[in-house]
Amino acid sequence: MSATVRTLIEAQARQRPQAIYACTPQEQAQAEGQGPGQAAFTFSELARSCRQTAAWLCALGSQPGETVSVVMPNGLQTLRLLLGALHGGWCVNPVNLLSQPEQMRYVLEHSDCTVVLASPDWAEAVAKILTQIARPITLQVCDPERNDLPPQERLTPAPAPEALALLMYTSGTTGVPKGVMLTQANLAANAQAISTEHALTPSDRVLAVLPLYHINAFAVTMLAPLAHGGSLAMPPKFSAARFWQQAVQARCTWINVVPTMISYLLEGAPPAGDTSGLRFCRSASAALPPDHLRAFEQRFGIGIIETMGLTETVAPSFSNPLAPAQRKLGAVGRASGGEACVINAQLQTLPDGETGEIAIRGPHVMRGYYKNEEATQAAFTPDGWLRTGDLGHRDSDGFFFVTGRIKELIIKGGENIAPREIDEALLRHPAVLDAAAVGFPDRHYGQDILVCLVLRPGHHVLDDELRAFCLEHLGRFKTPRHFCRLDDLPRGPSGKVQRLKLLSLPACQALLG
Repeated sequence: MSATVRTLIEAQARQRPQAIYACTPQEQAQAEGQGPGQAAFTFSELARSCRQTAAWLCALGSQPGETVSVVMPNGLQTLRLLLGALHGGWCVNPVNLLSQPEQMRYVLEHSDCTVVLASPDWAEAVAKILTQIARPITLQVCDPERNDLPPQERLTPAPAPEALALLMYTSGTTGVPKGVMLTQANLAANAQAISTEHALTPSDRVLAVLPLYHINAFAVTMLAPLAHGGSLAMPPKFSAARFWQQAVQARCTWINVVPTMISYLLEGAPPAGDTSGLRFCRSASAALPPDHLRAFEQRFGIGIIETMGLTETVAPSFSNPLAPAQRKLGAVGRASGGEACVINAQLQTLPDGETGEIAIRGPHVMRGYYKNEEATQAAFTPDGWLRTGDLGHRDSDGFFFVTGRIKELIIKGGENIAPREIDEALLRHPAVLDAAAVGFPDRHYGQDILVCLVLRPGHHVLDDELRAFCLEHLGRFKTPRHFCRLDDLPRGPSGKVQRLKLLSLPACQALLG
């Protein structure tokens, strides 16, 4: 029988009841020296808080099988509530805190949630949104750090492996968000796959800086330790200035970040403490430029494992090997937790080396999109492969390389141009911190190229200089016509640049006329 989140939690509570599951970096040493309290909690305390959460949700009028939306930032209590609801058989819906009010209203209405758990700073905004929804929804205000669950406990019937456990809405690039339906078995299978892939053990601890409404954080930092008996250290949010201090203070053995964070860490000060205990850095959710990977490893002496996944596959579906000598620079790795292939427009499997759409199949793949049968059918091939929308190829060693998104491909004069190729060329320029290329309509070529840039602090560069740099590294045909400078690039919760939103930005519209 397939595992569930409950079976993972209960197994750890039996095997290592007094081992710490979660702590805060600032209080970690004190917590381990004096016994866990508000600053940490053990696996046995987690199991107990799961039963308390179940009793509390039932008292609020909600029942297992219903959906609970969570509008809360990271915190130990946020962890307790999410895991308690999963353990009790509820479906959790972590809401992206970067959502616009209308997006949040859509998610809360579409999800059919019966209860919304909101932190004090979100209570007023959520209450206002709920007045716009016809059905009754209970709003409960919760402190993300303070454990104030009532002492009553309730053990609800064990959720079935096929029960809906997570409803997470993709940000998308156009249209309304789609609710990805993931089951108890999906979550447990991927937690076990991550633990196996990275050879994680009970002695491993991860620094959890990604927000829990991010599928990577939910699956990798929250759920994976339940499979291998490890732990996580959770600061309130990512801080490049305090990152290394937090990792050392909490005695972390690995870190889990996205490429944007790696870029900020490269800009920051070097670690002040001893980082020799960090076995590896895991990069996920978006492609990591090879130059950033080399620079990070050279500067910090910590090897990077590049991975990739989707919300639809509970995050990671590809991973490079743990051993640095076996990885391939620029590859997202081999299939992990399932199988993968490359298909053409006719849904036929392509041989190694040929570019097409990457497809995935396995126990970690979603059930479908909530209340959207048309999108669900379009997402799968007739024989059950999930179509990722990512362009790429597989080499003869089974490593996959992603070159872009099908919808984001730039087609200039009938030639396909992968935006990532232009991004990576410009990231080599000393003044460029971040870059994203996108195609815009052109009456001669069909499309031409615009690049949005974020410059490094204190740097200035003329368009002519950038154009000359691109001519040297990309050639005339792939050299962008326009360069637009921004303070930041729009990104979804997984850290991926939302390229199709770039053209709608006022700065880009002004440039294009």
